[in-house]
Amino acid sequence: MSSTQQLLLGEGAGGAATVFIEDVFSCFLYTGNGSTQTITNGIDLSTKGGLVWLKSRSLGGEFHRLFDTSRGVNNLLATNATFAQQTGTSTLTAFNTTGFNLGSDPNGYGTNTSAATYVSWTFRKQAKFFDVVTYTGTGSNTTIAHSLGSIPGSIIIKRTDTAADWAVYHRSLANTQYLVLNSTAAAATGATWWNSTTPTSSVFSLGTNSTVNASGGTYVAYIFAHDAGGFGLTGTDNVISCGSFTTDGSGNFSVNLGYEPQWVMIKSTNNTGVSAAQQNWIIMDSMRGLLTQSGNGARLRANTDEAESSTNDFGLTATGFESLGNMSASAPFIYIAIRRGPMKVPTVGTSVFTPLAYTNSTDGVTISSLTYPADLVITDRINTTSNRAVWDRLRGATRAIYTNLTNAQQDVSDGLSSFASNVGYTTGSGGNADNTVNGSQINWVFRRAPSFFDEVCYTGTGSLTTITHNLAAVPELMIVKRRDTGEDWNVYNSTIGNTAYLRLNTTAASATAGGDALWGSTTPTSSVFTVKTSAGTNASAGTFVAYLFATAAGVSKVGSYTGTATTKQIDCGFTAGARFVLIKRTDSTGDWYVWDTARGIVAGNDSYLLLNSTAAEVTSTDYIDTYSAGFEISSTAPAAINANGGSFIFFAVA
Repeated sequence: MSSTQQLLLGEGAGGAATVFIEDVFSCFLYTGNGSTQTITNGIDLSTKGGLVWLKSRSLGGEFHRLFDTSRGVNNLLATNATFAQQTGTSTLTAFNTTGFNLGSDPNGYGTNTSAATYVSWTFRKQAKFFDVVTYTGTGSNTTIAHSLGSIPGSIIIKRTDTAADWAVYHRSLANTQYLVLNSTAAAATGATWWNSTTPTSSVFSLGTNSTVNASGGTYVAYIFAHDAGGFGLTGTDNVISCGSFTTDGSGNFSVNLGYEPQWVMIKSTNNTGVSAAQQNWIIMDSMRGLLTQSGNGARLRANTDEAESSTNDFGLTATGFESLGNMSASAPFIYIAIRRGPMKVPTVGTSVFTPLAYTNSTDGVTISSLTYPADLVITDRINTTSNRAVWDRLRGATRAIYTNLTNAQQDVSDGLSSFASNVGYTTGSGGNADNTVNGSQINWVFRRAPSFFDEVCYTGTGSLTTITHNLAAVPELMIVKRRDTGEDWNVYNSTIGNTAYLRLNTTAASATAGGDALWGSTTPTSSVFTVKTSAGTNASAGTFVAYLFATAAGVSKVGSYTGTATTKQIDCGFTAGARFVLIKRTDSTGDWYVWDTARGIVAGNDSYLLLNSTAAEVTSTDYIDTYSAGFEISSTAPAAINANGGSFIFFAVA
């Protein structure tokens, strides 16, 4: 049986069931309604068990609230307080196979306040990821069994029958040390907390301290794995890491996890010289705004009831996270990090791509009709001349680059204002036709997913280097733009080869002059691509963004064809036709044509736009037609699309 067949059957190596990070962890945003609501995040809590951690983003004074299946619904704890377990009527009222239910919260515990915005972090019990254990203390040295199936990387314990601190064990500290989750305090030494004994894959040890083991006291322990494998098609991928780092004398650091995280919590372990803000337990996630390289993300603090605040403490890389230049110098920190999803290869195009066409008379529009988080949005006002704007979650919603321009990245106040939505995004206001959805608009919305689409932001070195990506397939189409200054958009395509390039912002044919300086004459692999000395792909200290695409069976196709000047069917391996088609002639000049089903891929006229131009859409031509396996090129198509003997590349999405 092939690996692809195993994946479709839900099997990994040796026939074992495959598990992916999206099966066991969710960062889900919601708005309180003061009534009841169901949070559907795809996590099976009622059958498998786990933890739900809630926090208001918009309201200070609302505590962190933790519920777990071992203690039951409506029983809550707060990481920023020492009090015993409380029973909050109509708070979290049910654990479901696809998430959880919230009640009206009549006593104001801060789980569903009307119009307040919230984040929920859901951890499902799963070997080599997370476990929940409840126990009764003995008052003497003891061990507690767990089902993590690996050596814990961190353990967080709370006494539930009376007031007590939150005790934190972390593998990066000595087994005589502990941290306190509800405090900014540095790591302290106490041999009676963990009995000076390192946990094993089956038990963790407790001493006699009442915070973790008073005789007759009741406790809950949240247990996190560290680099234990167990995930993905082969069952060897890591999805959670518990480690440490120390900033250098300038406050810089770089953590290599081997994957891009979606959730990170850090805490200083020695507060000497550490700013007061960074002594807190800082939590950031990619749904609320864990960005890359520059700009403010969104921070919550596990030890306070403060509302969400902006920060530029640290940002994402393709393999971990790093300082953004605002960390305290020479300071040690511990962290818990969770891998970004999805890890599953998509099987239907509608799960990763949506074309949205509509007319709106006002600015400030919320797009909520998607079924997945938006990672990349390309917008254009189609009924007038306008720039083709590119926005993405990784760089931050308000930052625009334009496919028809060489300009550097711009901060645009009236562009996309937020990606902080589970199934969409929000535009700003101000009336700028290039940047908002005011008027007739097309939005092409992509989700990052293995074998389909990935994005990488990186800083150039000025010399031959490889850039890690997370496409999990060999990129067949790469589009690279320098962000810090004006440069052309450089395009790699597998058909024209690793010594050639195209320019997205021009009509030029493929060229080889300078191609080696762009890609180092090196074909990408399933884990890295190569850049060399070109200012357009690897200027020293320059900042870049790369969009990577590949063929995912039945979902997307990166391909090529030779024109015939007659009707020509392009087989993409689809079953219901293409919903998005991008075509570029490579052996001669030609525009970058785009069609989509939102504006019409039909038997008659099909509207197209040009990525390299500001021109309004053209609605009076019939250059492509429907074809169930992909798309059909009409005999009336011009030379830029179907010249006899001409060479063309395309990218299509089902």
